[in-house]
Amino acid sequence: MNQFVQSEFDKTLANFQTMSTDAALRQQIADAVALCVSALRDGKKILFAGNGGSAADAQHWAGELVSRFYYDRPGLPAIALTTDTSILTAIGNDYGYDYTFARQIEALGQQGDVFVAISTSGRSKNIMRALDASEAKGVRVIGFTGKGGGDMLDRCDICFRIPSDETPRIQEGHEFIGHLLCALIESEMFPR
Repeated sequence: MNQFVQSEFDKTLANFQTMSTDAALRQQIADAVALCVSALRDGKKILFAGNGGSAADAQHWAGELVSRFYYDRPGLPAIALTTDTSILTAIGNDYGYDYTFARQIEALGQQGDVFVAISTSGRSKNIMRALDASEAKGVRVIGFTGKGGGDMLDRCDICFRIPSDETPRIQEGHEFIGHLLCALIESEMFPR
C-alpha cells in the first residue's frame, strides 16, 4: 500500500511540475480570466457542465463565483447545468442524454456568455452537443480536458489540456486551474 501511495504522490507532483513550467498554460489562464471578466462586465454569465467528477467541478466552481472564493464581495452570475434533476431527466427522457447540456444552453445561453465545458476525455457526447449549441448561440467556450484534447481541442476558444492520460491526474489539474480562475476572476471583478 505504501508503494502505491508514494507512486500516486509522485505522479501528481510530476503532473503539477509540468504544469507549473508551461508558459502557454499560464497565458491560457490569463486569457480565460480576461474572457470571463469581459463577459461578466457586459452583464453576461458563466455556464458550467461536465459528467461525473466533472459535474462536481461544474457545481463547485459555479458555487465559488456565486458565493465567494477568498473574500466577501457581490455574487457573480454562474450556473452549473448539472444540478436540476427535473430539467436533466426531462431532457434525457424527451431528447436523450446526449442533449442534457445543449438544450439548457439553447434555453439559457446568450451571445457573449461563457460556457466552461469539462470532459477528461474531450469526447463526451453531451459536451460535444453543448459545444454545437454554444456555437449557434454565440456563447464562448473554455474547455477542460486531458493531454490530447480529444474532439474538444479545436472547438474551444481556450482549451486547458492537463498533461496526463490518467483521469485522476486530469481531474486534479482541472481542480487547480478552476480554483485559479475563480480567484483571479474574483480579484479582477472586485479588487480589494
